[in-house]
Amino acid sequence: MVRFSRGNSLERFIRRVRSIDRSSSSSEFEMFEMEGRQSPGPHFDGSGNSSWSINKSERAPRSRFAPNAGQQEGPPSDLQLMKERFARLLLGEDMSGSGKGVSSALALSNAITNLSASLFGDHRKLEPLPLEKRVRWRKEVDWLLSVTDHIVEFVPTEQVKDGQSMEVMSTQQRRDLHMNIPALRKLDAMLLGYLENFKDQQEFWYASGNDSHKGIERKDNKWWMPTVKVPPSGLSIVSRKWLEYQKESVNQVLKAAMAINAQVLAEMEIPEVYMESLPKNGRVSLGDAIYKHITDEYFDPIQFLESLDLSTEHKIVDLKNRIEASCIIWKRKMNNKDMRSSWGSMGSIVSLEKREQFEERAETILHLLKQQYPGAPQSQLDISKIQYNKDVGYAILESYARVLESLAFSVMSRIEDVLHADNIARNPSLKDSNRKNNSDTTAAPLKLDPRVELEKLKGQPTSMTLWDFMGWQADEPEMKKKEIDSFDDSLIKKPQSIAAPKKFSYTEKVETGLRSPTARH
Repeated sequence: MVRFSRGNSLERFIRRVRSIDRSSSSSEFEMFEMEGRQSPGPHFDGSGNSSWSINKSERAPRSRFAPNAGQQEGPPSDLQLMKERFARLLLGEDMSGSGKGVSSALALSNAITNLSASLFGDHRKLEPLPLEKRVRWRKEVDWLLSVTDHIVEFVPTEQVKDGQSMEVMSTQQRRDLHMNIPALRKLDAMLLGYLENFKDQQEFWYASGNDSHKGIERKDNKWWMPTVKVPPSGLSIVSRKWLEYQKESVNQVLKAAMAINAQVLAEMEIPEVYMESLPKNGRVSLGDAIYKHITDEYFDPIQFLESLDLSTEHKIVDLKNRIEASCIIWKRKMNNKDMRSSWGSMGSIVSLEKREQFEERAETILHLLKQQYPGAPQSQLDISKIQYNKDVGYAILESYARVLESLAFSVMSRIEDVLHADNIARNPSLKDSNRKNNSDTTAAPLKLDPRVELEKLKGQPTSMTLWDFMGWQADEPEMKKKEIDSFDDSLIKKPQSIAAPKKFSYTEKVETGLRSPTARH
């Protein structure tokens, strides 16, 4: 029982409790006093009244949308950025919190795509990525890829306990992620390394806005790209060979990224929404003219593509949409006939063989289109798969490979701009001609295999500047006569030592029992 010495003691006690309640509801304070630091508490004056004081540094964290949130000094910390990124992912990009957001897979895919666009979208020159952007790319990509560390599957493992061997189920990272994430990280590092190779080069430069009339005008529709300028006599022989070497290296990375992206997209299920939108037969999807070419007795895919007008990206994507739709229609009809009965009349067997032949021809055209136009936008089938995909692992692999593919194509296009400017400097008659697409249209269609393309990068240096290249080429007999007169003798006769690159073998992982993602089905 509490006894009060004075009549108004109960009233003062109630006021004190109310003051404490009001303070604790708006502030956060520590319960224990730390050494060298005064803990908050009630302070009494001579009249017996009390007041509650709290350190300003101990206030509760406030939302960035609070009235005074914009008064924070300096940039946000990594922890705050991480909280914001993962909050968007958890909310499915629906900041209202009403549950109308997208799936986790699509939110992660969009996050990787938007991050790449914000950092690489305005990088239009052959020069290293700024340090600030490079650090941010590494940091935020690691955040998003950290999700894959927790996507696991059960595998049988052998354990020995008390001298007895037993087989138990343990968890490990999913096989397709275990194989492809390190490969994509390697491609990422190689691409940034190739951009770093162009640091301090002086053989070509870009015209400023006021000096664009002295440069070489672009004949394509990409008027917003900077104009490349080279010396009046063109690039030196070594510089041109080095650029061609860099282009081939980036092209190999592009093929590897395309192969991984195509493999992941092939693993994704075709959405029912897309299946319902298809016409009844392949002829309606292709149109009479294209259908006649594909179903002709003598079919040449290269001549077929040369006969079409593919001058714009819209026409390329439209052709891809038509052919992909017809392939799915023919496959669905063949599967339905196989499910109904394995026996049938001779007419149905011929029809089945014809459909299979038409489907193979259409697949050949698709492979040619992807090889000749790697920078073309995605088809309607790919967009539908990405939009309705629910597998988080597939979403991360596809988006990461896609942004690397886009970056590699952009770097290769910038190298082609410099080579084209050099051709015009050497032969001014080419000034009025469009830049020729260097894709080999006469090559036979080849389906890219991630394992093969990554194996080609096994012994390739991840970084080779112009000076390294000059030293690398110094032992060739043809270089001794042609390039020594154009450069300082000390640079040629004293080649820099190049450290042996760290080899990356995709097949080493395969030999240890890790197979392609199709092994999971």
